[in-house]
Amino acid sequence: MSSEAKGQASATNVVRVVSGNFLEMYDFMVYGFYASSIAKAMFPSDNEFISLMLSLATFGMGFLARPLGAIVLGSYMDRHGRRAGLILTLTLMSIGILMIAVTPTYASIGALAPVLVIVGRLLQGFSAGAESGGVSVYLSEVAPPGRRGFFVSWQSASQQVSVLLAAVLGVALRFTLTNEQMDAWGWRIPFLLGCSIVPVLFWIRRSVTESHVFKAQKPQSVGEIFRSLALNWRIILWSTMLVSLTSIMFYLITAYTPTFGRAELGLKPIDTFYVTTCVALTTFVMIPVMAALSDRIGRKPLLVGASLTIAIVAWPAMTWLVAAPSFMSLLLVEVGFAFMYASYQAALVVTLTEIIPANVRGTGFSLAYSLSQAVFGGFTPAICTMLIHTTSNKAMPGAWLVTGALFALLATLVIVRSDKQPAGEASAPAVS
Repeated sequence: MSSEAKGQASATNVVRVVSGNFLEMYDFMVYGFYASSIAKAMFPSDNEFISLMLSLATFGMGFLARPLGAIVLGSYMDRHGRRAGLILTLTLMSIGILMIAVTPTYASIGALAPVLVIVGRLLQGFSAGAESGGVSVYLSEVAPPGRRGFFVSWQSASQQVSVLLAAVLGVALRFTLTNEQMDAWGWRIPFLLGCSIVPVLFWIRRSVTESHVFKAQKPQSVGEIFRSLALNWRIILWSTMLVSLTSIMFYLITAYTPTFGRAELGLKPIDTFYVTTCVALTTFVMIPVMAALSDRIGRKPLLVGASLTIAIVAWPAMTWLVAAPSFMSLLLVEVGFAFMYASYQAALVVTLTEIIPANVRGTGFSLAYSLSQAVFGGFTPAICTMLIHTTSNKAMPGAWLVTGALFALLATLVIVRSDKQPAGEASAPAVS
């Protein structure tokens, strides 16, 4: 390994890279956590269900923009470098969170309020389309031999720090503000906090050095990138299915938990934030641990084991939870899900960097991840709410989770090799 590569693989450089990824997930989390308050401020309706659904649908709209962002910003990364692309995504992300933070309420400016919130969400989604992929690809390209899984895992681990901060902030706000104050203006505080750290994140990310793997590549035109994507469409399709489980599960156990706990289980808001804090701590600790394990035993055992386990236990666990709702039962179910999520996610992200060819890795990874988020993950809160409303069965989120697990298990069996990925450059597997 060259001295340049060793320098890039340092812990300091990893922190620099994942800093913006932290803000991306923080943005998404605080919107999901305060969806009910945002609904009252921006999407007022005589029907509380309709108001909440409009707010959750707007949460999901951000994910519709992710595939477009993956193509546009991902191809930018593949042409101009990982560093340049990561700075651009952070810029767009910052504008989106600022728009939501300062938009006046519906009572002040009428229909323009929800329009501005939707635009902010779309801008956040557009930037996020390439953020996670850019960070993961960069980390995979600077990782030392035999430790690629561990290094790439910090992309996901940094997101758990976002969840943890958002949850702790939620606990603090619930202790200091009344429900009326939260609905009126308190929900803006987490967004404004996110805006306040943007200058620091820019300063950190500008110090990132370019990946040595990208430097060694021959510059490509946009046409060449899209031709390579077309040639590898099967890999992109199966990769999208691989991500389906983690897309659903992440937002189910994080962004949707406060809403589900309050609206369906009748728990106190403070209890749901305590649970979310424990979920974030569990995943933050376990993702790097399980990723290091994948470096030793391979990716496939973790992918198969986690997806199969989730497919078997998700429905019974949710049925038990809604039959005996309490803080402790929600905690047990969510932390159990968090452990299974960490096991799958730890192997998933590095697997994507290994099966997608290097010349389109930024675009291909971002596109597969974003398509799955748009189809499966982003609308998970809205889908779960709708399933419960139409079936009158509060355990229906478990059925949605089983669906994602089955898709992921099938994709794993089809596309992921059984042998451990070599430490060198990845080559795409043959997919018929």
